[in-house]
Amino acid sequence: MENLWLQKISENPGHSRWYIERFRTLARDGADLAGEARLIDAMVHRGARILDAGCGAGRVGGALAARGHAVTGVDLDPELIEAAEQDYPGPAWRVGDLAELELPERFDVVVCAGNVMTFVAPGTRREILRRMHGHLAESGRVVIGFGADRGYPFDEFLADAAAAGLTPDVLLSTWDLRPFSGTSDFIVALLRPA
Repeated sequence: MENLWLQKISENPGHSRWYIERFRTLARDGADLAGEARLIDAMVHRGARILDAGCGAGRVGGALAARGHAVTGVDLDPELIEAAEQDYPGPAWRVGDLAELELPERFDVVVCAGNVMTFVAPGTRREILRRMHGHLAESGRVVIGFGADRGYPFDEFLADAAAAGLTPDVLLSTWDLRPFSGTSDFIVALLRPA
């Protein structure tokens, strides 16, 4: 099975533009779009090195850069990277496949928000988690959030994380720190090297 984002684009070539405009409209309307960034910001020192893995149009990485962090964002979709460069100048935005991620930098946090892990090709999930782990600085953590019923059961995700050498520090059900339980419909996993 291929990457589900690329599949959406092949079925609807205007999907990326729709996605970009959707979040630009939400921002203009004053929606709170920085919940993920607030959590990550609270975890790190000022000026931390942060990798926004699957950064999309730059919403999370842009908010983290505005808070004084050194952000690199990587996404498979060149149209989303172009929008990130326009809307959030400053971070290093790069087109790239997370399954082939190979950057010279090491990061204090790798954040993967926005259901990214449910869009990647299922056969690449463990490799992506392994590469995220490999991009961590000493004491670094990976933070991943996605919803249930999106084709990636939480127990399978946690098993993949373990196989990639990551173990949970904290499991939450929201980006605003609500506890995770067996009935949660969303997971935010703060993972550290095992």
